[in-house]
Amino acid sequence: MTMDRSGRRGPEQRRQDIADVVLSAGSVAAAELAERFGVSLMTIHRDLDELERRGIVRKHRGGVTAQPSGVFESNVAYRLKSMGPAKDAIAERAVGLIEPGMAVLLDDSTSALALARRLAGITPLTVVTNFLRIINLLAGERDIRLMALGGDYDPLHDSFLGVSCVDAIEALNVDLCFVSTSAVSEGFAYHQEQHIVSVKRVMLRAAAHNVLLLDHSKLNRVALHRVAPLTAFDRVVVDDGADARALRDLDERKVPYEVATT
Repeated sequence: MTMDRSGRRGPEQRRQDIADVVLSAGSVAAAELAERFGVSLMTIHRDLDELERRGIVRKHRGGVTAQPSGVFESNVAYRLKSMGPAKDAIAERAVGLIEPGMAVLLDDSTSALALARRLAGITPLTVVTNFLRIINLLAGERDIRLMALGGDYDPLHDSFLGVSCVDAIEALNVDLCFVSTSAVSEGFAYHQEQHIVSVKRVMLRAAAHNVLLLDHSKLNRVALHRVAPLTAFDRVVVDDGADARALRDLDERKVPYEVATT
């Protein structure tokens, strides 16, 4: 049995190690990976093809990336590593909008996951979500009524999507909905993937009030699909990394927002 330069055995372990490197670095050249793991460029490309098939990375000419683009969303593992302090600050600010007794709908964003980590002290509470990580997080909380939205499991997002998920949301009427999107520009929220957009839109229609959780890396960017106009949100919560131009645009469009301090 061959051993690569990382001292670990087998192609599956090497692929896991490659995924760890790419998720940590964001983007890496294929030649650099071949040198690092002591295998041929052809072998690295086969590994990258398999990781791309699983939705973990995205190949481009000469290398591979875990970073989002205007067309592709990042794997949830990459999003969990990205903008952590900003998402925590936004969650700390947003949790003040929730009161005991409410029914709260959370999307499959890592910003919503940061908010979910702060819900244990606000009970009784009903939480509805399609995000498996939030379901697992809150499953043991005795005073939180947890409603899991079914559908087709999507490993890229670690969530449930599709027609069954949309149908389940359409039957609900909640007090607050918290969502995040990949990009905001010119008065609209955007996302790269159509099947995600359909779920977020129906979530917004199911709530009496909607809140957009938005770290500053998503400002002044666009993606393939419009999710909703910013006027569909009762509140936008951003972190203090947001630049003056982005905040001025929100002011001019009369979009209510709060700035969370990191």
